[in-house]
Amino acid sequence: MKLGFASAILPDQSFDTVVDFAAANGYRCVEMMCWPVGKAERRYAGVTHIDVDTLDAVHVDAIQAKLAETGVEISALGYYPNALDPDAEKAEEAINHIKKLIVSAPKLGLHAVNTFIGRNQYLSVSENMKLFEKVWPDLIKLAEDNGVRVAIENCPMLFSKDEWPGGKNLAISPRIWREMFAKIDSANFGLNYDPSHFVLQQMDYIRPIYEFTEKLFHVHIKDIKLYRNLLDEVGIFAAPLDYLQPKLPGLGDIDWGKFVSALTDVGYHGPICVEVEDKAFEDTLEHRYQSLIQSQRYMSQFIVTE
Repeated sequence: MKLGFASAILPDQSFDTVVDFAAANGYRCVEMMCWPVGKAERRYAGVTHIDVDTLDAVHVDAIQAKLAETGVEISALGYYPNALDPDAEKAEEAINHIKKLIVSAPKLGLHAVNTFIGRNQYLSVSENMKLFEKVWPDLIKLAEDNGVRVAIENCPMLFSKDEWPGGKNLAISPRIWREMFAKIDSANFGLNYDPSHFVLQQMDYIRPIYEFTEKLFHVHIKDIKLYRNLLDEVGIFAAPLDYLQPKLPGLGDIDWGKFVSALTDVGYHGPICVEVEDKAFEDTLEHRYQSLIQSQRYMSQFIVTE
């Protein structure tokens, strides 16, 4: 496995700075955020470390030179919008930019794009599945044509008031995954698996590793901490952030030894990238760097990092 991190936690740093930091601190790869410039709509969105809108041969050469110099790899190009947004214009913008990532990845010698399925938060799962069938076959066909694997993260996107009642991402559970993968039976369509989202939903976060082994393209490392005293006050139907918080690995409720053990059981050798969303480490750049250093040290007890 190759330990990396998602670049969204360093939004104000350049591509070169992010790569240099990774190389100096025991990270072998980075998931590079590729949002359209100036399109931030929420925390951790709108981060652009590679601008696919301006990616020409000069930029490609510069990126590849920095990677060769440091030995750091790009685990995937990352962009997490809502391609099934009820606002047709927003949905189209998301779809078009996902296409740009898919076409751009091979130019960089990459074969991985991470994103969300999206969801119309006002419709049922079955209604959203119909939207999925209209949008995603063409995207996966484009990925197949370009030799790119698309990995879907399982975040419910159900945290802020504007995401209620249904959330903004359909791909949140094994039952839904099975239906999605049955409708689009492609070796280029898989998962960017984040176990913290299953803790949120009170689900077994180990079992999917064994069932969906062939679909594990990329893994996010993010912990989560349930505050029982707060849950007792508000109940599970409250906004999730009223009773739990994302944490650095080792500071929450996930058993990372068991999680990594399961990955080794199934022979997973792909990227395993820290995704920092711990508010305790967000106030300064120094603390954001500290969060990545601490996460690397913690995860290095489970996997070889060099």
